[in-house]
Amino acid sequence: MILRRRSGGAAVPDRTAPAPGAEAAGTPPHVGEGPSDVLLQRLELTVRRRLDGLLQGDHLGLVPGSGSEAGDSRSYHPGDDVRRMDWPVTARTQVPHVRETIADRELETWAVVDLSASLDFGTANCTKRDLAIAGLAAVSHLTVRGGNRLGAVVTTGERVDRYPATAGRLAVDRLLRGVVATPRAAGGRRGDLAAALESLRRPPRRRGMVVVVSDFLGSDAGGAPDWERPLRGLRARHELLAIEVVDPRELELPDVGLLTVVDPESGQTLEVPTGDAAFRARFAEGAAAQRRAIAVALRRAGAGHLQLRTDRDWLMDVVRFVADRRRAGSGGASR
Repeated sequence: MILRRRSGGAAVPDRTAPAPGAEAAGTPPHVGEGPSDVLLQRLELTVRRRLDGLLQGDHLGLVPGSGSEAGDSRSYHPGDDVRRMDWPVTARTQVPHVRETIADRELETWAVVDLSASLDFGTANCTKRDLAIAGLAAVSHLTVRGGNRLGAVVTTGERVDRYPATAGRLAVDRLLRGVVATPRAAGGRRGDLAAALESLRRPPRRRGMVVVVSDFLGSDAGGAPDWERPLRGLRARHELLAIEVVDPRELELPDVGLLTVVDPESGQTLEVPTGDAAFRARFAEGAAAQRRAIAVALRRAGAGHLQLRTDRDWLMDVVRFVADRRRAGSGGASR
């Protein structure tokens, strides 16, 4: 959605300028407003400073599970997962035992990054595109260490770029620079997140983790999410994390009079009477229902759900999400 103008007043910009010091408060660098190397270095320093200071430990995984390789048995303690009961040892000793697992030390993570035209929008501290790239940078920091590998599939609706899964910070820096340099999609072109997800299913990838960064606004002719089926297919082999990128104007409209709204993926133009309180209430109700439907579809697909907003401290949202997952200690992808 692009806000063009309002009647009887000045033009409404696509993105308002951030307040002084907003970046220090959790605003990612604005892609396209400087050399990519400088922007990425600033983003990396911000991520490292905030995440390393708040999340201690050798393995800062977004999926903190205990692993899949069988380890030693130990006595059962209240609160242990009964699915890990070691029945042969329990029968032999007459004392309940559980089988511990050894955490996998190498993880292959694939990121599917949606940079379609609907991401080139933002009315708060940054655009959704800036936030999507920042989310990818956080994923790289949390997963690429100890030999872990990161690859990416980047889709704009016009093109699909693939980056092979490689290990090491230098390789990840090259990947991030490539994503930052991805040309913006032309107006009137729809994104195709479902096709990007399908490209990870065929051929099958090594078991690992898939992180999807998108606004998840794609739908089929019946209005259902067109990305849910391929996402559920990936769940059979991978842990899933969905990073939903949202702008506050997609949830509610301000009272600015008659507003011209342009859908960047269809080119459709619509005059919106934001001065009508009843219309604003209907818009907010419909937007809330849409976000609930997205959350339900992600939950059905078995994906963890992290929402990042352009008007909030995105790094603190990441920290809270990882901390909650670690406390839960479920080892699964669903919250």
